[in-house]
Amino acid sequence: MSDHRSTIDRRSLLTGALATAGALALGRTTLAADAPPQSAKPNSNIHGVKIGTITYSYRNAKIETAEQTLKALIESGLSETELMGGPIQSFAGITAPKKGEPAKKFTDAEREAQLARCAELKKMYNDAGVNIHIHKMGFGNSDEEMDFAFRAAKALGAIAITTERNEALAKKAAPFAEKHKILLAFHNHTNNFPSLDKPDPILDINPQIMFNFDVGHYFAGTKGKSPIPVIEKYHERIVSLHLKDRTADGRNLSWGKGQTPLKEVLQLLKKEKWPIYGDIEVEYPIPEGSNPVKEVGICLQYCREALA
Repeated sequence: MSDHRSTIDRRSLLTGALATAGALALGRTTLAADAPPQSAKPNSNIHGVKIGTITYSYRNAKIETAEQTLKALIESGLSETELMGGPIQSFAGITAPKKGEPAKKFTDAEREAQLARCAELKKMYNDAGVNIHIHKMGFGNSDEEMDFAFRAAKALGAIAITTERNEALAKKAAPFAEKHKILLAFHNHTNNFPSLDKPDPILDINPQIMFNFDVGHYFAGTKGKSPIPVIEKYHERIVSLHLKDRTADGRNLSWGKGQTPLKEVLQLLKKEKWPIYGDIEVEYPIPEGSNPVKEVGICLQYCREALA
């Protein structure tokens, strides 16, 4: 593990970034237009626990643009988000190459224009009452692309980038995370979760390396072990949780119908006041007559009741 001073410095950065996110006005509305009015500001800070969603949750709702995504977040009642790369790239003109084509090399002027658009996207979201605390946009293969991913995070106002767990990537990206003072949080699945038995080696790579801990994947991957001891052990190295309700045999179910101790996890965050985001991730089948935007809102209401 990294030394104690580095951990304190990094957690101070995280706590400070959370504090500067700002107090959001109460209110929720269903919007008719793509761009939300200035007064329609949601608030999903529940007794100090900041609840958001990874916008992957909206993947089956034909929500693609940054404006459509923002509208969905507000309709769900959320003031926080882990924003996927698609809306960012389309808004900022960060075009991805077609399959089989080499990566496009952008000029310095094009990169600056893209960063300016990321700053515009941040303002649009912030003006509507939504904070982009994390982005999940691909790194690319070159050093320039990797450096740009961290520059984009700063322009968006994000404190971290999330990606799938990968030790080789952690070593390659760590200098850029250190340079830009942006956290790099690795997401676990059912087969690569943090260990309770010994320190996790990926954290030794750099103090900027963190976890985006998926409690549902952990519960399913361990055949029913509680994620709470993992959160307690690594809380200083966790930037966010992915919240979902799974069974010990691996099924994704509507919240409250599975076995993952979501209520206890949320109550732990409230009790300890750790600066860890709780991000809803809807992976269960959408019930007939509903849609992903409504389901994210239902999950938010679950959080409100759990944290009451």
